Amino acid sequence: MSDVQRADAVYDKLLERAGERWVQPRKERVARILTLLDDPQRTYRVVHITGTNGKTSTARMIDSLLRAHGLRTGLFTSPHLKRFTERIMIDGEPIADAAIADAWDEIEPFIAIVDAELEAAGDAPLTFFELLTVLAFVAAADAPVDVLVLEVGMGGEWDSTNTADGDVAVFAPIDMDHADRLGDTIEKIATVKAGIIKEGALVVSAQQRPEAEAVLRRFAADKHATIAFEGDRFGLSAQALAVGGQMISIRGLAGEYPDEYLPLYGAHQGHNAALAVAAVESLIGAGEQPIAADIVSDGLHGSTSPGRLQLLGVAPTVVVDAAHNPHGAASLAQALKDSFDFDEWGLVLGIFADKDTAGIVDQLLPEVTEVFTTTVDSVRAEEADALADLVEERGRRASVHPTLADAVDAAREWASASERRAVIIAGSIHLAGEAILLSEEEDWKSGWRG
Repeated sequence: MSDVQRADAVYDKLLERAGERWVQPRKERVARILTLLDDPQRTYRVVHITGTNGKTSTARMIDSLLRAHGLRTGLFTSPHLKRFTERIMIDGEPIADAAIADAWDEIEPFIAIVDAELEAAGDAPLTFFELLTVLAFVAAADAPVDVLVLEVGMGGEWDSTNTADGDVAVFAPIDMDHADRLGDTIEKIATVKAGIIKEGALVVSAQQRPEAEAVLRRFAADKHATIAFEGDRFGLSAQALAVGGQMISIRGLAGEYPDEYLPLYGAHQGHNAALAVAAVESLIGAGEQPIAADIVSDGLHGSTSPGRLQLLGVAPTVVVDAAHNPHGAASLAQALKDSFDFDEWGLVLGIFADKDTAGIVDQLLPEVTEVFTTTVDSVRAEEADALADLVEERGRRASVHPTLADAVDAAREWASASERRAVIIAGSIHLAGEAILLSEEEDWKSGWRG
């Protein structure tokens, strides 16, 4: 069996487990298997990241900045866009098939032990995400890495990633999402997310709503942790458009970093970069020593954020963004105005039914001219007809397309009629992954061939 086949077999075994939407506050089950494995998550330093939007982009920037320091890094994010090995990065690259298969072989005997204990207690077996977290911890230890940049799966306090002790806790903006599991107010959601703050940790946070800020300050005080908020201790001091991204100036916790190039679109990515710099300053020098200018430049210049305002096609321009909640959709809508020079946008829209579909539509509609709805290739998908109905209830017209390929063909044909038109694909991380694969198969960067 080849290494690719071995890795694919691991993914098949993970898919036999309860899926990522099956969430139960029970991190002690993951702690149990990690104990049997001699706690691999304690063999490296950890930067732990939570929030509602911007987690993955911020995590990737932190990872790039740490690698620019010459550190060997692991990066654990979710979900993946094309292949599950993207979720575990080692030194900036998806984990090797052989490494993920070897890590599975290492943990598999202990899975049986813990599953048996759970069954005896009347509890459900270990889940997809619980085991993926264990795989990430083991793979990072085996690499080995100096630092693991660790993105929370959902929430924080009882998330399986919270079996690691973060040296630095990072909070991206907190907003409403997963209300059925995290709570129906910002305060409740912030309380769950604040659970990643460990005793004596260093904490950095994006600007937050007052009720979220109050929760984070209270938790930090209870844990004797230091906390710094964007806009107070650090932040952006300048931001301007540049070819392929933006020029930013950052006021860090310990230093000033003027005129840095960030190859990402959107004002929110500039704020994510400031948060990432503050996180790295905290890890490397306890927030008291500036980062060398060349390291900041290299780290930010090397930052990528697949599926987030990512250019997929030209002639016509096609951009994809994973905006999957109203807060993310609002950031996307602002970026379409601020970062691009088009008169009309065609929106290819696909959303999961368990998301705030109306909220997403309300944020995006004012910035687009035409809407092409489709059904995401998932059992969780909202039907394209239902999305079109939402659009039409708001006095706009939408065309319905059974597949993403059909929707994009129609949108690209529409956009090809004028150089002042472009296409944005948005509404779901899963849809973003589909779009990236389709763009590669059809070579959208060669232009429209209709």
